[in-house]
Amino acid sequence: MDIKYLNRLLSDDILVSEKIKQYLEEKSLKKFSVDKEEIKGHLMKADHNLKFVSDNLGLGYFDWCLTGCYYAVYHAALALIILKGYYSKNHDATLCILIKEYYKNGVSAEEVELLNKFFLDYQEIIFYVQSKEKREDASYSSSIKFDKQLVQELRIKAALFVDKAKQIIVNM
Repeated sequence: MDIKYLNRLLSDDILVSEKIKQYLEEKSLKKFSVDKEEIKGHLMKADHNLKFVSDNLGLGYFDWCLTGCYYAVYHAALALIILKGYYSKNHDATLCILIKEYYKNGVSAEEVELLNKFFLDYQEIIFYVQSKEKREDASYSSSIKFDKQLVQELRIKAALFVDKAKQIIVNM
């Protein structure tokens, strides 16, 4: 999803709702009961991916480290949407639920109080999209040259995103 379209979603609740309806109709997004074991499993998978990234940084496999960063963030995002009673098979559908349920303009007054400092702000949503794009470059490009500094920065951002997801889940 490009940044221009993402900005439209972030500022247009109706568009987000329409996209969610579309994803539900396409069955790439489903409503279901909150499953605490699934949430726990996705958080464990996020941690596993972060460990993979840390273990492989020193070996120079930066393309796979980028992929691991993305999947750490994605599994944390899946845990967050499951907490709200959704299951997604689509990255953009997951993003729409994150915006609807956690982005500061889309939460209720009670959730604003509860989440206060834990809401997913603009930069974290942008990071989610950018990490997906970097993962696609790493997975599908024939290039294996990725900057170690970039991977280290993404690893830190991924770890912060996973930690924030855990804080939100614990405080819900």
